[in-house]
Amino acid sequence: MRLLIVGTLKGQLTTATKIAIDNGASVTHASDHEQAMAVLRGGKGADLLLVDVALDIRDLVMRLEAEHIAVPIVACGIASDARAAVAAIHAGAKEYIPLPPDPELIAAVLAAVANDSRELVYRDEAMARVIKLAQQIAGSEASVMITGESGTGKEVLARYVHSRSHRAKKPFISINCAAIPEHLLESELFGHEKGAFTGAVARRIGKFEEATGGTLLLDEISEMDVRLQSKLLRAIQERVIDRVGGSRPVPVDIRIIATSNRNLQEAVRAGTFREDLLFRLNVVNLKIPPLRERPADILELAQHFAKKYADANGVPMRPLSVEARRVLTTNRWQGNVRELENTIHRAVLMASGDEIGPEAILSPEGDRLDASRTPAAVAHATLAAEQVTRALVGRTVADVERDLILETLKHCLGNRTHAANILGISIRTLRNKLNEYADGGLPITPAGAGEPRAFVSMG
Repeated sequence: MRLLIVGTLKGQLTTATKIAIDNGASVTHASDHEQAMAVLRGGKGADLLLVDVALDIRDLVMRLEAEHIAVPIVACGIASDARAAVAAIHAGAKEYIPLPPDPELIAAVLAAVANDSRELVYRDEAMARVIKLAQQIAGSEASVMITGESGTGKEVLARYVHSRSHRAKKPFISINCAAIPEHLLESELFGHEKGAFTGAVARRIGKFEEATGGTLLLDEISEMDVRLQSKLLRAIQERVIDRVGGSRPVPVDIRIIATSNRNLQEAVRAGTFREDLLFRLNVVNLKIPPLRERPADILELAQHFAKKYADANGVPMRPLSVEARRVLTTNRWQGNVRELENTIHRAVLMASGDEIGPEAILSPEGDRLDASRTPAAVAHATLAAEQVTRALVGRTVADVERDLILETLKHCLGNRTHAANILGISIRTLRNKLNEYADGGLPITPAGAGEPRAFVSMG
């Protein structure tokens, strides 16, 4: 946990520093905005800024945004200055801590920023197998690819691997490759020199250098432009990077963890992801199953979130009723753990009585989850559609097209005109495709709906 304290904190700087260090944080000081920006550009980085409310917090927030530096700000000021506290929050501070600093309050803020509350909670055997593999490889230097649907907890697992490695006391730096514009991502990763491009007002250390000694998480790496992938491959292979506008390579010592919610093998076939980069990253693959495929985790996570949000909102901890449990376990959770967490947060706030009942298990629109559940036939069709979709993954477009054409022709009892109309292609295109398949020795349904025979070329 890296803490950057900005300002004098009304003479409480020494006290606040001691409290933070006692809670495991490494602390850096900056007297003003300029020094703070220099620290952040220089590679030391920070997970949290503790800023004197007497400074212009809005100006600091704007400077951070202008240089695409994402770090939360907590303002500090004298307890009686309510107006300054409100102004700091409006300016962009996440929290306000009164001075003199309270050890428990600072400890709570540090723990929240350090993601101590993002525990790895699981009970299902499917997830247990993933965790066991993560434990086995955590101490190695191998690159790790974590795959799974959105909301399954890929970043949480990445942090778990880092915490179990010999790099655990060094930085864990995360960058979302999908959230940063393509023309800025190279600078974010590798840094830049002053004057390298318009707006490069000073040297900026990138995420690779910031993570030196620790772990760099490349979140949603499948969204990275293929041209930048070649530079990333060199950085991984040679352990050196080139800052934008730089004249000499910079050595780095990091472990790479990448995540993706897409099928990267399919992306390789489509030409949007480099196969050699995939080989480098995918030394170990940790595939997180969707929540609907690990049902034992649903109630375990629900109980965890119920306690977490009861504590956070200062409301009584209520157990889940039997009916509420049934609603939770029968829902399909398309948004996975993230959707479940939000649902339980709402339920904690909406519940009344001694238990959390089904009436408190609501969708974001306020509808009861059990009332809005799809009929059994629709749910079955949805599941069947998902199974068909999964069956397509890993196959080429040409293979899928061939099977669709041949099955449609079979459905039409060999009638070429009807099949072409259903497929939305011309009869000429259909005939050309059938000739191609026949030349390959595939059986083609003849006109007249008899048994399939080898198709004879139509002159």
